[in-house]
Amino acid sequence: MTVASPAPQSMAQKLIARAARRPQVRVGEVVTCEVDIAMFHDSSGPRRLQPMLEQLGAPIWDKSRVVLVMDHYVPERNDDARRIVKIARDWARDQALPHVYDSQGICHVVVPQHGHIRPGMFCVGGDSHSPTGGAFGAYMFGVGSTEMLGVVTTGQIWVQVPRTIAMRWDGALAAGVSAKDMMLAMIGRFGMNGGGYQAIEFTGSAVEALDMNERMTLANMSAELGAQVGLIAPDAKTRDWLAAHGAAEVDIAPWRSDPGSFDVEHGFDASRLAPQVARPFNPANNSSIDVVAGTPIQAAYIGACTGAKLDDLRFAAAVLRGRRVASGVRLLVAPASVADRESAGRDGTLGVLEAAGAQLLPSACGVCAGYGDSFAENETVISSTARNFKGRMGPASTQVYLASPYTVAASAVAGCIADPRGFLP
Repeated sequence: MTVASPAPQSMAQKLIARAARRPQVRVGEVVTCEVDIAMFHDSSGPRRLQPMLEQLGAPIWDKSRVVLVMDHYVPERNDDARRIVKIARDWARDQALPHVYDSQGICHVVVPQHGHIRPGMFCVGGDSHSPTGGAFGAYMFGVGSTEMLGVVTTGQIWVQVPRTIAMRWDGALAAGVSAKDMMLAMIGRFGMNGGGYQAIEFTGSAVEALDMNERMTLANMSAELGAQVGLIAPDAKTRDWLAAHGAAEVDIAPWRSDPGSFDVEHGFDASRLAPQVARPFNPANNSSIDVVAGTPIQAAYIGACTGAKLDDLRFAAAVLRGRRVASGVRLLVAPASVADRESAGRDGTLGVLEAAGAQLLPSACGVCAGYGDSFAENETVISSTARNFKGRMGPASTQVYLASPYTVAASAVAGCIADPRGFLP
């Protein structure tokens, strides 16, 4: 009698199978998964969860697995923000939550920087950019408040096992081209629902060459592709980065896709990729920079979980070193976390940005989330954020272009959208 070989399993399937306590799962199957970490922030969390929990009379299933980050409404600038943040702080105190990060930066950066995300985990977050955790070989996705209520009371959630689409990047990126350009190119090609409900796995030599901050950008913006998760197989870089951030001795070996497990694979040549820019008002409204070069700008913004991590700040500094921001242009910089801000201060990166004329803003979601220092009527902005929807970062008349930190910095110097490759040695 011939015994059939086990069907090949993608990394997404393996992660779900572990969480479901199953040896294997099939694409399309609906399974119940045990949650390792539930993350939410001041906007998505206590102000919505607290009244529902009180109505149910239900406790949190495991406080050690809950992470709360205050990042959307800090620093508090008005009475509404003060009310929202007070609810979060009071609830965290009353619940004696052990993992609370108040005004330490953006959740998607702060949570891994404190060692909470590790390969093999199954995690949920109360924010659409929660797939950032996939950069570390974890299955992590965003949920709404009702789903989060179920998670924090039971520690479980059901998922339908997705197909996996592989985005394979071979070759090497040129100087001045980054993971943000890779993502904008993919979104431009496939659209904002290009991943459907699927898992996307980023593979190939160009992805393997990326440092962890850049891998986080790819996983983060899988949300803009419409995917549930964006995954990168963990390797020695993952292990070393996590060890430096309090998560030692992680197991990276099991978490990679079997040959033949991808539903479809798309190929890209990283060496041929030029800087990319998404025009208003959609990340999929994308083109190579030559199409929009010369467009005058009044503001440049380096911020958000997508575009202001330590590597992003260093990319901008590489362009700005020895230069000044153009007259009539504001360059605003909001480092993604306090830890990244401090590191950039120690290595001289912040000094370069400030010498060029950049204005430093708090490490928080800020203008990316439509809070704080928004932009003006009819202003044209180039931004390192993930989204440029009409009215998101200012009035409906504000024109926001999306680009990499390299391109944002070069444009700030030129006073118009500019190719950063001409600003690098």
